[in-house]
Amino acid sequence: MPGPVEIPAQFGTMLRSAHPDWHAVLEAGLQSLAAADPAYLPGLLGASYLPTEARLFAAFSMPLGAVRYVLVGEGPYPRAASATGVCFMDGAVGSLWSDTGLSKAVNRATSLRNFMKMLLVADGRLAPDRTAGNALEGVAAAARADGSTLVQTLAQLQENLLANGFLLLNAALVFRPDVPPLQEARAWRPFLAVVLAALQSHAASAGRQPPTLVLWGKVAALIDALPVSAGFPKAVAEHPYNLSFISNASMQSLFGGMALLESPNGRHAPVSAVSASMK
Repeated sequence: MPGPVEIPAQFGTMLRSAHPDWHAVLEAGLQSLAAADPAYLPGLLGASYLPTEARLFAAFSMPLGAVRYVLVGEGPYPRAASATGVCFMDGAVGSLWSDTGLSKAVNRATSLRNFMKMLLVADGRLAPDRTAGNALEGVAAAARADGSTLVQTLAQLQENLLANGFLLLNAALVFRPDVPPLQEARAWRPFLAVVLAALQSHAASAGRQPPTLVLWGKVAALIDALPVSAGFPKAVAEHPYNLSFISNASMQSLFGGMALLESPNGRHAPVSAVSASMK
């Protein structure tokens, strides 16, 4: 039986930034990836890729046992300021709201914009057939008003997702401008298979069902083809960059009871104070 594959030391160092529960799992995942394609990880070291700042394993910040959902995106945003190592959480987005609706930064991040609108519909704050214009302006005004309990920043929304047990994972942990996302995601499938197997094993030892796989888009659906994924409950939808995602009933049902748009700290600070803190 072949022995362990040598993993470049840089990746071993990066995985230590993850929660300790994940260290052995991530190392085994890298071993599996390297066994399938020995040239892949050394090739990354000589390439320019995102996310930067050694954030390759930033998604694994919570204890393994805290994971209740695995939200799988396609890959990191193709912009350094946006790619954080956490799927769908655009690092270039601070405030969620503006005086006319969603903030400019949210509107530029199409998937995030449609996810926000879906949450607003699921919470009954927007009608499914009126998710723009005056209707959205009214929601934003209420959100920004002193005494509102709605989240004000993407960081707060991410905090709520984590509190609900979401592992925010990309199908491909890196983005390179010269490599098609589908090709990149295929390279990471052995790694993701190890991650899912660890989640399945931990759930079985705790006497509960595995986390729900939330799969958006064609690249994320590659996860569905992994044999280990057969043992997981799944919630599958089109990618959020599609407008139809806003009215997706299964996604509204999944997220509707989570209160993701409610501030984790109750009433937020006055809008002026929030704006000042973002500068």
